[in-house]
Amino acid sequence: MKYANVCIEAFAHCLPEEIVSTESLEKRCEPLYRRLNLPEGRLEALTGIKERRLWMPGKTPGQQSILTVQKLMQQTGFDPNKIGALIHASVCRDYLEPATACSVHRALNFPSTGFVYDVSNACLGIVSGMIQIANMIELGQIEAGIVVGTESSRSLMETTIQHLNTDLSLTRKTVKSAFASLTIGSGSAAVLLAHRDISQTGNRLLGGAVHAETQFCDLCRSDTDQSGGDAMNPLMQTDSEALMKEGVAAAARCFERFLSATGWNREDIDKAFCHQVGRAHQKLLFETLGLPMELNYSTLEYLGNTGSAALPTAAALGIETGFVPSGSRVALLGIGSGINVVMLGYVA
Repeated sequence: MKYANVCIEAFAHCLPEEIVSTESLEKRCEPLYRRLNLPEGRLEALTGIKERRLWMPGKTPGQQSILTVQKLMQQTGFDPNKIGALIHASVCRDYLEPATACSVHRALNFPSTGFVYDVSNACLGIVSGMIQIANMIELGQIEAGIVVGTESSRSLMETTIQHLNTDLSLTRKTVKSAFASLTIGSGSAAVLLAHRDISQTGNRLLGGAVHAETQFCDLCRSDTDQSGGDAMNPLMQTDSEALMKEGVAAAARCFERFLSATGWNREDIDKAFCHQVGRAHQKLLFETLGLPMELNYSTLEYLGNTGSAALPTAAALGIETGFVPSGSRVALLGIGSGINVVMLGYVA
């Protein structure tokens, strides 16, 4: 997968104001901890996540995605008439139908001649949308496009806490599959891609690779399909240890093809942004790929796992804080349940 005419124009992010500490979540799980005699501090010790954020009750993914795209457009000054595709790509969405992208597109008044639809690929939704827009640009179908997604974790957090405290059949062994749900945070991110002829930055997307290990699709699974509003009551079951092991193994199988597509060696990579899951996951990923941890920009400590928004939010924050000097060769390393791997390389 190679590109000759695509630039990553900009990343943008928005973060919720409400901060929820891991310590406070464990206190809310006190009935479970007391019944199973679990040590306090267990969740933060295992994941490295100190806190995560939540949107205010009642805010829909689409409402926040509108604000995130508006921030992106203000940040870049890009001509909205050039936007030929708008993809909404988070796990959370407003309704089963129509596509959440439709209400976002309406509010932003983008051209009526463009592509408008949703993409779903667990935590890889936004980077998967980036590939679709890059393909459209490379084929000459559009000049520029935007991928946006907003993840909302309040309902998952509340439902999980209630389940943990009331299901008396849970044991020390069976409770482990629910703990990953308490690492999820809320966030919103958007990415603008453009043809190199109209790019204002020249941040060339060189290419990348994908890999699937779908025999492991049951390692992380939610309940039946629901939209992303406050009325949903989701529960998730995650075999965190197996998902980490098999996800990193899949990433290793993808990495050599990623290097071939970009024309890089390991030593050429200057910076990296990966999906933000937990401290152990990041350590194992970079060790397995043979990359120094210093290349990574981590947000999981204060944002948790924000699903599809995690990787692009880390990129947006890293760029804002000066972590990525001009001319850096940047690797975007995405691993999501499924198991799917998406890796993209660009020059900042």
